Amino acid sequence: MRKIAIIGSGVVGLVAAHGLLKAGHQVTLYSDRTPEQWLQSKPTGSAARFELSLQLERELGLNHWDEQLPWGEGAHLTVCPTPRNRLLTLTGRTSRPFQGVDVRLQSHRWMNDLVARGGRIEIESVTVQRLEEISAAHDLTLVAAGRAELCRLFERDAARSVYDAPQRQLAMVFMRGVKMRFDGLPIVPVKFNVFPEAGEIFYMPYFHKDVGPSWSALVEARPGGPFDRFRDAKSGEEVVERMKGVFREFLPWDADWFQSAELSDPQGWLVGAVTPTVRRPVGRLPSGREVMALGDTAMSLDPIGGQGANNGYKQVRTLLEAVAEHGDRPFDAAWMTATFERFYARHGLATYTFNNLLLEPITAAARELLMAQYGSDGRADNRSAIQRLADAFTENFNDPATLTPVVQDSRRTRDFIAKTTGGAWLKAVARGGLHVARGQFLQKFGRDPRHPPQAV
Repeated sequence: MRKIAIIGSGVVGLVAAHGLLKAGHQVTLYSDRTPEQWLQSKPTGSAARFELSLQLERELGLNHWDEQLPWGEGAHLTVCPTPRNRLLTLTGRTSRPFQGVDVRLQSHRWMNDLVARGGRIEIESVTVQRLEEISAAHDLTLVAAGRAELCRLFERDAARSVYDAPQRQLAMVFMRGVKMRFDGLPIVPVKFNVFPEAGEIFYMPYFHKDVGPSWSALVEARPGGPFDRFRDAKSGEEVVERMKGVFREFLPWDADWFQSAELSDPQGWLVGAVTPTVRRPVGRLPSGREVMALGDTAMSLDPIGGQGANNGYKQVRTLLEAVAEHGDRPFDAAWMTATFERFYARHGLATYTFNNLLLEPITAAARELLMAQYGSDGRADNRSAIQRLADAFTENFNDPATLTPVVQDSRRTRDFIAKTTGGAWLKAVARGGLHVARGQFLQKFGRDPRHPPQAV
């Protein structure tokens, strides 16, 4: 049995705590708020989780809401080169459903679960000086807290960190009062709308701590662009009203759906920005003691790809393996670095690359893939080649290591299209391109583009 401390009571820190406790270790979690205070706090994000993450929750007995929540079944992507211009759509299914549960509800329940199962929780705001005392009393100390003071212990990895400033200004709300399904869509999706000059808007089914099945919405605004209108918002109600204006101006096809949206709770909103960053996993305290970064402390991701919690869970999975293999040997800097590098090679690099690709102009390879899949409708009985292409794109959110290397290289993308369709890649891309051109022609004359799934 090893004595392990975890700083931070977000979902990644708590999953690590439960995993280490189940493995037989003595675990103490340090939280800056009680379970009850979590319920009354502002959210830290929406934390969508896909199958690889949900497997871990099930293994640890943390999947308390599976029978109550609205499951997501895939993604509906709309690419809009200009406002109101729907260039193309993609409707793909994930191999297994995904979910979003209010992180405040999860932290509340999982903290209580941890104590009931034999773990310890200390309520305090941990400083660097206090971290010295904690690390001295434990075999391993994991920092999974987003506080700037503790994050500064972990050096930015300049070779891996692509950006040194936020790429989007963010506005998120939890909302009720809207329908749980969209007319014409056979799945309950995350809706992802891409405007190359303005940013992105997406909304997904959500399980809120108070109102239950509902939705969360996020605007990813390019700084200085037409979506960048939330920085000075003073309330969630104000954010919702400004989002309604964005929908009316840019997404009229979903404006009626969003018009009835209301804030789910007074605290259920956020505005801000994230600089995507990879940090070195070892933090050295003034005394020379070493602590290890976990979750967002190790890798900060823009929420555009819904990868924050998923990436943290994958790091936890690797951590649990490495702790089990290590026996009674010291958890030194070499072990911390090797454990992180194992995770980074398996998942971290692909996740960081995929997430950053979504922040950049679309690559030529990804454009060809989107053209080739045009016509996907997301129906469960659709076994067509174009549907398989759309599903592969959607499944990449579960495991970015599957398709991310492909869409970075035109040759590999074309080979993938040809293999999936059983024909020439150029034929598949040209077929999609002709249908896209038809939609552009129809919109030029004020008509509906008749995108799938309404017309496949």
